[in-house]
Amino acid sequence: MAGKIIIVGLGPGNYFDMTARAKSAIESAEVIAGYKTYVNLIPELVAGKKIIATAMMQETLRAELAISEAQKNLSVAVISSGDAGIYGMAGLVIEKILDLPENLQPEFEVVAGISAVNSAAAILGAPLMHDFAVISLSDLLTDWQLIKKRVKCAAEGDFVIALYNPKSKKRVTQIEEVQQILLKIKNPQTPVGIVTNAGRAGQIKIISTLEKFTQEEINMFSLILIGNSKTFVKNNFMITPRGYEIKQGVQ
Repeated sequence: MAGKIIIVGLGPGNYFDMTARAKSAIESAEVIAGYKTYVNLIPELVAGKKIIATAMMQETLRAELAISEAQKNLSVAVISSGDAGIYGMAGLVIEKILDLPENLQPEFEVVAGISAVNSAAAILGAPLMHDFAVISLSDLLTDWQLIKKRVKCAAEGDFVIALYNPKSKKRVTQIEEVQQILLKIKNPQTPVGIVTNAGRAGQIKIISTLEKFTQEEINMFSLILIGNSKTFVKNNFMITPRGYEIKQGVQ
């Protein structure tokens, strides 16, 4: 029997937002595999362990190295920020394991984490109280035309929309294209929340509107939440009503 891989979501980046189960999984692992930036977020938990830290766009290599360590009967924690199953490493690692002959497959487990969308929503108030869609604007792995189609469909369905990876040094115009798609469908005064470095040092919260939010500072550490037709702002908090009062006859 080969060793075990635990695919762990760290949460947004500080110890207080990491689940007890995730912390325990990392502490008990003999080997840690992760993107360098994420490994550096948890120095106390990985001290003294073997570290496999690779750069961005080396996810496949990282997964293969982690599996190789597990095949030596070692316990390996593959870490992702947020939740490992949301734009994280869980899918790739599991695919790689299941592609192996059964006798070479290490045991694996996925440990959920608090996603950036959860953390940002809590900072903004309660914008996800009704149906919502989560869309990444990174076109490294997804065709940009398909991303735009998903944004349009989410807007037409009146979903609250969470945007991951909204802007980078090389990708600067896409967020404005998305804004124009949304303005054709949604009210220009629709509330938009921007949270940068959610749960980390330098956290910034901004509440704007659909017609103005692109004027704010937005980067790869930002998460954007665009309200639905019922979302409102009060005392600098975004709220999307679930409809409890209407259901109970209270207007």
